[in-house]
Amino acid sequence: MRYYLRRAAFYAITVWAAISLNFLIPRLMPGDPADIMLAKMARSGEVAPGVERTIRLLLGSDTNQTPWEQYVAYWGSLLRGDLGVSVTKFPTPVTELISAALPWSIGLLGLATVISFVLGIAAGAWIGWRRGTWVDHIIPGSTLLQSLPYFWVALLLVYGFAVVNPWFPRIGGYDVFTFDGPEATAEFVGSVIYHGVLPALTVVLSSFGGWLLGMRNMMVSTLSEDYITTAEAKGLRRSRILIGYAVRNAALPSIAGFGISLAFVVTGAIVMEQVFTYPGLGKLMITAVQGNDFALMQGLFLVITLTVLAATFLMDIVYGFVDPRTRLNG
Repeated sequence: MRYYLRRAAFYAITVWAAISLNFLIPRLMPGDPADIMLAKMARSGEVAPGVERTIRLLLGSDTNQTPWEQYVAYWGSLLRGDLGVSVTKFPTPVTELISAALPWSIGLLGLATVISFVLGIAAGAWIGWRRGTWVDHIIPGSTLLQSLPYFWVALLLVYGFAVVNPWFPRIGGYDVFTFDGPEATAEFVGSVIYHGVLPALTVVLSSFGGWLLGMRNMMVSTLSEDYITTAEAKGLRRSRILIGYAVRNAALPSIAGFGISLAFVVTGAIVMEQVFTYPGLGKLMITAVQGNDFALMQGLFLVITLTVLAATFLMDIVYGFVDPRTRLNG
């Protein structure tokens, strides 16, 4: 129990620090979201003082408040679920924009990451178990795929399977000519899956090799341990040695890495989403940066940070159950 209490206290302090930095950093950057909005409005005519005051209050840029008062107000807004108003999509709240884009990133990239992890771990365990045979020749090809950038793989897939052979669509998350928006129908789900094949394949091909190589090396190291030799000397079945002794221990570092990878799913593969014009958080982040939308950037960074911390905390809990030595030594 002490282990879990220590981890919970550590992550509580980390969350406070992350939120405080998320409040501070945008205010140290040059420019102001209210000034940007007022400059756009000034092109159409003079802006009344009352309107200027309203815009500054709406975008959290009230110059009459001290930094401490702004910090307290920021925490109050967070506790109410208010992340501000987007400048590029004015007057849409940031929470609505993130809520609309988040399911796309989680659905596509989350599933692709899980598939990549499962395939990589299974293949790496098998290759490590049969080390020194012909299966080791798979390693160079998988390593080559891992070294390729996401966007380059995406461009190759678009060229090969959407331009030269128009089997899959080039852009979008669904058929915008058939559907006005997301619908709870089988036709819409089929359209989403059809449009998500190439983006998902990009993630799987680019990350599969890393899991495979890491698991293979851990299997080779684990198979040289004394407890594996003891299990073989006791005459245990090879399948039991493989699953119960080798894979279980070799997969521990990969489980921790998987938690981090799954947490970063919310960011989306930013450039990959831009290539496919996929409506996820990655594309939304590019929109925020291009439009100097500080409120939207701040909201996205906060969601990313909290998701990474939550996933890491969850992996610490799981790790404590899987490997009791963590609780005893922690």
